[in-house]
Amino acid sequence: MFRIKGPKGRDLCDSHLGSTRRDFLRVGGAGMMGMTLNNILAAQDQSAGSPHAGKDGWGKAKSVILIYLQGGPSHLDLWDPKENVPDKIRSSFKTIPTQIPGIHFTEILPKLAKVNDKFTTIRSMSYTPNGLFNHTAAIYQIMTGYTTDKVSPSGQLEPPSPKDFPNFGSNIIRIKPTDEPMLPFVMLPRPLQESNVVGKGGTAGFLGKAYDPYYLYPPGDDMKMDKMDGLNVEDLQLRPEVFSTRLRRRAKLRKTIEDQMPALDKAVEKFNLDNYYDQALNLIVSGKAREAFDLEMESEDLRDRYGRNTFGQSCLLARRLVEAGTRVVEVVWPKVANSDNHSWDHHKDLSKRMKNQSGPMLDGGLATLFDDLDERGMLDETLVVAIGEFGRAP
Repeated sequence: MFRIKGPKGRDLCDSHLGSTRRDFLRVGGAGMMGMTLNNILAAQDQSAGSPHAGKDGWGKAKSVILIYLQGGPSHLDLWDPKENVPDKIRSSFKTIPTQIPGIHFTEILPKLAKVNDKFTTIRSMSYTPNGLFNHTAAIYQIMTGYTTDKVSPSGQLEPPSPKDFPNFGSNIIRIKPTDEPMLPFVMLPRPLQESNVVGKGGTAGFLGKAYDPYYLYPPGDDMKMDKMDGLNVEDLQLRPEVFSTRLRRRAKLRKTIEDQMPALDKAVEKFNLDNYYDQALNLIVSGKAREAFDLEMESEDLRDRYGRNTFGQSCLLARRLVEAGTRVVEVVWPKVANSDNHSWDHHKDLSKRMKNQSGPMLDGGLATLFDDLDERGMLDETLVVAIGEFGRAP
């Protein structure tokens, strides 16, 4: 499911890119469709002269929230049920009407069915990966827009490498940095992980660590209801003995020393350390980032609406981060593929596990996110993408 508004899909994810929101998805989230970042940038001149330029919805999106449903949820049992088909294809769940006439979801998504006039459901996207047909290859391709055979012989369980292609969020913040001292790219409530390999497809790769996401990984079980209350962001605040003026003096001294050591400066210039230092300094001094992570500032009622679970509170935190100026937030489903209970990788007991576990969490958290963004006047400026690495055959 994608939230894309505007005349016939002509909305831009950014006015500087000169490309449609659907084109943006081809950079990362839907890179498997064949359009790369170079294609996007090359389209600037053509898009600038578009007759749609300047109309309502054009160039409004300032931030992206990716809701990544890791594990490959069955679209047939969620937002793409098939009717008047043989039993072996039809979902075991009942279908329900939505706000849009003729569009049906399954009974698992009653709240999303009431707000689907706020987003567009795209049912025509597909791709065929190169190499192995597995979660790892699909995750890498959907997050970077490139197949794993470009960096890995097998496409299976290699750890992250500086040679990797960057995550779509890293591309975005490199092209369009934040406008104020704020974390540009946050991944929560955990990094990307497949089996025991953490981070493949979720780093800045060859762009350098300055464009890596800021990872949140609260301690405790992934499905613990109060897990998100245990966020530790002490690295985003000054130590009591170091006030902001003193810290800035230290930064100025570091710069002076570096200027006197051109050989050292040249040796590390490819790592873009100046950019990294500046970001870190501004974040710590402003204190804005740390405040954005304080979920206790939200009302109890709103937190209940999102769902008192890791996914629901992660969606709420994503809204708070975007509101504070974060450019990209990637909400990764709390359970990895083929794990217990709430995973989307339903190898067995789909009808029970999806209806009673993963389904209600998705429905409450995502539907409330749409409503919350809309009520705050943020929906037109926030591109919300909900997607798995692949769907399921009947």
